Amino acid sequence: MSSQAQDSHPDDVLHALVGSVVVLDTQGPLLYVGTLQRVAAGLLHLAHADVHDVNDSRASKDLYLVETRDLGVRVNRAAVIVMRSQVASVSLLADVRN
Repeated sequence: MSSQAQDSHPDDVLHALVGSVVVLDTQGPLLYVGTLQRVAAGLLHLAHADVHDVNDSRASKDLYLVETRDLGVRVNRAAVIVMRSQVASVSLLADVRN
C-alpha cells in the first residue's frame, strides 16, 4: 500500500468512488451493489442498486459477485441508503475476480 493511500482519510477514499459501481459487503448475509451517489456522515447512498441476501440464494457472496460483474447489476432498488456501520468492506465491482 502506498504511503499516500495510508495517509488518506476513509471519507476521501470513498468520495473518490462516487459515480462508480461499488460492492458494499457486510459481515452478515447482505450484499449491496450499485452506483455510489453520495457519501454522508454515517451513510452511503447507492442508485440503481441490487440488495442481495445470500440466504435467499444457492450462490456464495463471491460467486454472486462474479456473476454480477459478468451479467450486470440486477437492479431491485432505484436507490438505497446503507448505514456505514453495517459495511465491512467497499470495493469496485470491476475489481471482483474469479
